[in-house]
Amino acid sequence: MRSGELARLAGVTVRALRHYHEVGVLAEPRRDSNDYRSYGLRDLVRLLRIKRLAAVGIPLDRMSDLLDDTDRGGGDTGDSGALLDELDAELATQIDQLTRRRAVIAQLRDHRAAPDVPPELAPFYAVWATSGISPELMKADREHSVLLAHLLGAEGMPQLAHFYERMSDPATVQVVSVFAEQFGRLGAGSTEQDIMSVVDSFGTAFGGLIAEFADHDLLDVGASSQLLSEYTAELLNEQQRQALERIEARFADR
Repeated sequence: MRSGELARLAGVTVRALRHYHEVGVLAEPRRDSNDYRSYGLRDLVRLLRIKRLAAVGIPLDRMSDLLDDTDRGGGDTGDSGALLDELDAELATQIDQLTRRRAVIAQLRDHRAAPDVPPELAPFYAVWATSGISPELMKADREHSVLLAHLLGAEGMPQLAHFYERMSDPATVQVVSVFAEQFGRLGAGSTEQDIMSVVDSFGTAFGGLIAEFADHDLLDVGASSQLLSEYTAELLNEQQRQALERIEARFADR
């Protein structure tokens, strides 16, 4: 039979057949007088066995030894048993990973959070989404949280989540929303009084939280602190940067 017929009977493509020849799991038969490859039933059986091994998950580079060993009457050898144990362990790991991924997707979906939001913070973004804060500031905070979560790592995430939980308290949401609105309005036309008013509003909105988390080193990202500061500065205009600098100076020693 020709390659097309063999591929059809085995349920594979001719391209797959050629690939099996290239990697050496299926011997390439001699060509007949018309320069066509001619396959026999043993080739079909070999090809079906390759499909069975592939369905189990055995990689092509490990098939030849298994196929050739059973061709010699080796049967279920210790090597094949160890390989099956290895494949089973890999599948168990993949199942665990997929289960955790589905849990993250469910958490993001339940809170209607963007896919890039750290899932631990998703419940709190759901609260802030209805707080009246502008989409621009919400986007900036989301990007900031993505960077901060990465810099803090898994060990720092519980503390960060606790901070966002406190930020999502109804009373806190109200005062933080007022601050966010004032901060967002700062721009080229803002006066010195406008800037200082924002600084004072920050104290009202965050003073209690700063005192509560003062001993927890919430934003202790070590050498990456400069990176965090630079990124924050890129998001702000000149007046907002001035306000932030004064806020940092006012609360530096607290």
